[in-house]
Amino acid sequence: MPRTASNIMIKSLIFLLIFTASFAYGADGKLLGTSGLVQIEGSGGGGLVPWATLSGLDSDSEVSFSPFVSYVSVQDYSLKSYGISGSFYDQLEVSINRHEFEVDALKTELKQDIYGVKYRVYGDIVYSKWPQISVGLMHKKLKTPAIADALGATQTNSGTDFYISAAKVHLGLLAGYNLVWNTTLRASKANELGLLGFGGANNDNYKLNFEATAGVVLRHIAFGVEYRQKPDNLGLNEDDWMDVFISYFPNKHISLTLAYLDLGSIAGSDTQSGYYISIGGQF
Repeated sequence: MPRTASNIMIKSLIFLLIFTASFAYGADGKLLGTSGLVQIEGSGGGGLVPWATLSGLDSDSEVSFSPFVSYVSVQDYSLKSYGISGSFYDQLEVSINRHEFEVDALKTELKQDIYGVKYRVYGDIVYSKWPQISVGLMHKKLKTPAIADALGATQTNSGTDFYISAAKVHLGLLAGYNLVWNTTLRASKANELGLLGFGGANNDNYKLNFEATAGVVLRHIAFGVEYRQKPDNLGLNEDDWMDVFISYFPNKHISLTLAYLDLGSIAGSDTQSGYYISIGGQF
């Protein structure tokens, strides 16, 4: 792991351990691991995909907060993502997230802020007969629009994604272990998460994209796969994303995740694969 990534993760882990000790009696109204993680855009979910679950452990009488930091490294790029999400009475989630994307070839950094809102419409991921369903949006503000403008993005300052997600945990379904799945439909114009602007010559309309996660929960460990469909608005052969992940939950208040990523072509650079590391807290 590069030294900068290592330093970020070590400092973040120390911070979260201190935070966990300070809030040991925080919200814990859900089963271990069933609220998922905080995904790369700040929403409760997996690594790449937002889930129908809210980010926190709160019950209908509690409030919880989930700070997180993650780091992605592939052949030609790296991404730092960090922020905090709040979950209110197991009904509403709000989040703030920052992306810092390093472009090695240009020796430059792209930045954007993401403001998210999610609302639980129906159900509970564990206890209801039918899947939990939530709707959400992510408003993305690009702070460095020059490259997006040069590549022909239609909007270079901001854009908004809208999504609906359904998720379910099937207790003991797989040889006594819990099976979890989530599907998301996202309407988006974002190019590479929004880091290359929104819309372009190939398409300037919202496109519906499919995203999914499937995993197995073995008490303190979960592992699985994710898939995320992506639009190709700029004509740069923007590929769909996939990962294989493993997450460790030593207790209800902290999570550690490692994943292998296959991101395909990014901004014309092919075969971008590598790793994803994330540390999150839930209090």
